[in-house]
Amino acid sequence: MDTNELRAWLRLSMTDGVGNDAARRLLACFGSPQAVFEQTDASLRQVATPAQVQALLRVPNELAVQCVRSHQWLVHQPDTHTHALWTLGDPHYPPELLQLADPPLMVYVAGQTERTLGHAVAIVGSRNPTPQGAQTAEQFGEALCASGLCVVSGLALGVDGAAHKGALRGGASNAHWHTVAVVGTGLDRVYPRQHQTLAGQIALNGLLISEYHLGTAPLAHHFPKRNRIIAALGLGTLVVEAALKSGSLITAKMALDLNREVLAIPGSIHATQSHGCHALIRQGAKLVENVQDVLEELQLAPQQQVNLFADALECGDDAGSPNDEHPLLNHMGFAPVSLDALQARCGLDTATLQAQLLTLELDGAVGRLPGGLFQRLAAA
Repeated sequence: MDTNELRAWLRLSMTDGVGNDAARRLLACFGSPQAVFEQTDASLRQVATPAQVQALLRVPNELAVQCVRSHQWLVHQPDTHTHALWTLGDPHYPPELLQLADPPLMVYVAGQTERTLGHAVAIVGSRNPTPQGAQTAEQFGEALCASGLCVVSGLALGVDGAAHKGALRGGASNAHWHTVAVVGTGLDRVYPRQHQTLAGQIALNGLLISEYHLGTAPLAHHFPKRNRIIAALGLGTLVVEAALKSGSLITAKMALDLNREVLAIPGSIHATQSHGCHALIRQGAKLVENVQDVLEELQLAPQQQVNLFADALECGDDAGSPNDEHPLLNHMGFAPVSLDALQARCGLDTATLQAQLLTLELDGAVGRLPGGLFQRLAAA
């Protein structure tokens, strides 16, 4: 893409009042962004509204700055991955996005751009998951990627980040991305800042993608909008944990609108983070207990049979028996439990019980929840 072409694409995308739908009509009529801006007022009025025509005739205030910023970002390539800008009609533009009612006019990408998406599944969930929810997301991310799927998520704290981390561990293919992060900012910044290292790791084996111009701040309304891209890239959307009013349920609805599968992992009735998943299941979402459930629902032939909780369910010699576990874990079960309830089950005095819980927490076998609750974590 030369400088003039880049400038024309940026100008079209930055024109006030001309959204993706109007921009597509203009491109269909005139062929290219450069041609759009060569038209007369009368020609433009055949396709656009009078207000849009007036906006098209004005040069956006920030266009010059954005042209310089984008040009420098594209020219100065990192050693470990690639920066690119894919526009509608570009052979690299993900065809899955064309199924959206308003596909992005162009997307900024950073990562292994020579690879492709392959089969993908979106994993979404709470930004404040239970310890077991975060662990489950990471385990599913790893197992799904090991089964040959790309894991798509949003780089947010909580379930998103855990799913990306798991996928990076489970990835084996060099032909497809291990994981794709769809972000709500410009790609010249990372949000949240805590995921700076994770974003770099994704660029090494996957892809970061954004429809927002470089320099774009993490504005609240950007994140629900980017969820449609997450839903479109996956064959299905797996919700790990979600409250009844959450962005994850928005993503699930968008997936349904795109005729994608919606899957949900059930949780404790006492955890508000599970109530959204339960609502989805009541409405017909696939109840998921293991990765094989996901593969069967998506009608994919797995490279290997994966059951995340085989160690917990198996009683063979190799898996060990429940009696080999710490006795307190047998009393806990997997649902959140209060200290008083646990004490009633196990009969230990308070000091001994708290000491054993602390030891199990440090070992990663137990997680501490808000409200004085404890929850056993699934085996990694």
